[in-house]
Amino acid sequence: MKNFKDKTIVITGAGSGMGRAYALEFAKLNARIAITDYDEAGLNETVKQLESLPHKGICNQAFDISNKEIVDQFARRVKDELGPAHVVINNAGIGGGGKPVWNIDAEQYTQTLNVNFFGVVYGTQAFLPQLIQNNEGAIINVSSIFGLVGTPNASDYCASKFAVRGFTESLMVELEDSPISVHLLHPGGIKTNIAMNTDGGEEFTAKYLKTPPVAVVREVIKAIQTGKQRIVCGHQSKPVALLSWAIPLRWRNKYLHNEMKDLFDPEDYQLISKF
Repeated sequence: MKNFKDKTIVITGAGSGMGRAYALEFAKLNARIAITDYDEAGLNETVKQLESLPHKGICNQAFDISNKEIVDQFARRVKDELGPAHVVINNAGIGGGGKPVWNIDAEQYTQTLNVNFFGVVYGTQAFLPQLIQNNEGAIINVSSIFGLVGTPNASDYCASKFAVRGFTESLMVELEDSPISVHLLHPGGIKTNIAMNTDGGEEFTAKYLKTPPVAVVREVIKAIQTGKQRIVCGHQSKPVALLSWAIPLRWRNKYLHNEMKDLFDPEDYQLISKF
């Protein structure tokens, strides 16, 4: 897909950060914009910013992306108001519990997987028939560089992003002979607020989240136009990808532990001293 004029672009998690940047960039390309987010105030701010841009229509709704029934309803609404979707960007996500495995309860794993993984599944399933109806389309599923390597205090988040990776790579194979392109995004340290509500999130954000969201969005747009399926970009994304693909696991684990240990809460790791 080379041209996005008059195309319907669906973006989840559009109330801030990368999601808002997708909406604004595609609006500048004269697309129709369908956006959703759990944060109604943030979503309304995105709509306000869109109103001054040359979009061809806006459909917006605030809801929980982990609710499959509402996702399906939103997909029907988008089709009715803007026409069948051409591009679906499953971007919505949360940062997770920010604790080591022994200090995360089962409910936190469920919540993180429901939003970060099942939100991607539901968005894909709800809109894929519309892409097929158009006989063209693109699906962009947002994993993370933490979908390439496991990191401390992020087992729920990493599990969800590894799951997005596996789901999307399977989908790529299933749609290989179709007019639908599938893209897997592994963003590095993007300057958003995703980690701010986790333990150590403020320090993590300051140290690692540096790349402006719009820089990644423009890489994604180019990938859709060129057919590039795996997109690794953002602060420290290339070194992390190298760790994933070329470095023995034992060395990688030691490096990641030493790199990130300053972010650990000493109270969380008292257990280790007893071993």
